[in-house]
Amino acid sequence: MLVNSFSQSGKLMTDCCSAPGLLPFEQALTSMLTLIKSIDEIEAIQLEGALDRVLGQDIISPVNVPPCNNSAMDGYAFAQSSIEGKTSLTLVGRSMAGSPYTGKCNSGECVRIMTGAQIPSDCDSVEMQENCSAEGDNIQLQQSVKHGNHVRYAGEDIELNQVVFKQGRLLSAADLGVLASLGIDKINVFRRLNVAVLSTGDELKLASEPLSSGDIYESNSCFIGSILRRLNVNVINLGIIPDDLQSIEQAFIKADEVADAVISSGGVSVGDADFTKEVLDKLGDIAFWKIAMKPGKPFAFGKLANSYFFGLPGNPVSALVTAHQLMIPALLKMQSVSYKKPLLLKARVLGRLKKSPGRLDFQRGVISTNAGGELEVSSTGSQGSGVLTSIASANCYIVLSAEQGSVASGDYVNVQLFDKYLQ
Repeated sequence: MLVNSFSQSGKLMTDCCSAPGLLPFEQALTSMLTLIKSIDEIEAIQLEGALDRVLGQDIISPVNVPPCNNSAMDGYAFAQSSIEGKTSLTLVGRSMAGSPYTGKCNSGECVRIMTGAQIPSDCDSVEMQENCSAEGDNIQLQQSVKHGNHVRYAGEDIELNQVVFKQGRLLSAADLGVLASLGIDKINVFRRLNVAVLSTGDELKLASEPLSSGDIYESNSCFIGSILRRLNVNVINLGIIPDDLQSIEQAFIKADEVADAVISSGGVSVGDADFTKEVLDKLGDIAFWKIAMKPGKPFAFGKLANSYFFGLPGNPVSALVTAHQLMIPALLKMQSVSYKKPLLLKARVLGRLKKSPGRLDFQRGVISTNAGGELEVSSTGSQGSGVLTSIASANCYIVLSAEQGSVASGDYVNVQLFDKYLQ
């Protein structure tokens, strides 16, 4: 199957939506990430508000970390060459964190030192206090000491002028700690994305509304919004749109005016009231539609005048899996974050798994370790696209390739652990 590409004018060069067959998952993901252009607007923010933001600059260290040679242990510092053939040292001072010893430490002498304290200039080694005995100012070493023992050297972690983080890094809590250790309190980041979310369907009702016959409570925008907040984007909730061609068209026009990305759920299937594809054909261009994955075949990606469009299926499990596997990498790419292929583990499956060849299958499972330390995984039960509890009770995907069929109990399968977006 050919994959569409947007021309410089934003129009598609070809239309593969009418082509027979389904687009392989990996091809769809690669095509989408290739077509998407990242935003380039930068803003300066305080470090305390930078969690889950994307770096808009390379970080060059302005200092050495640690800034000076310091002790990794509570103990005694001395020159290793001065203790050859000796086991006794004379205590001449103390070096505390924030209050270094500035005097001399001659041959045969030592300085009491605490963890993190600066190593005196005449010293090059430290012995931990557990391996020493003290009687007044007389310190006895109970074993031989190697040169440089328990010394953390200046710049051992980060050197002055070292590139610490590259532009496009999604900042974690640990990253913020590193930046703080460099004395950095303000950084440049890419601006937050504006993402519009809407659901289509006459049968959908808000949680606060009573249900009539045939109605269901709308849940997709709730978990999609939660995922988006984990991505640290600005969420614009446009609510539930009726299954009406004009209403859907007006909703997309409004969304395109205010958002960098538009996410809808429902209306991209082949039903009589599924108008989303028709509207998209009029307002923009669809790069692809229908993917060889389960759940989530009716996933659409395209471009409107000012934004990218992600059409998720209406069934909640299909919507959640496609949001996780396709929408998240795309939104990260929009923020200049490089795609990292998920880590797959091997686990022995408990129980038979049903599958027909043809589509990449993301079955929901629970992974654990048995008494022998081996990874095992079991299905959460019914894998229907409307059984949202199959994800709520899971901690991983059981990833079954498009080519394979059913899996026998005891066979090994690929497992992808749930990340912060689902837990």
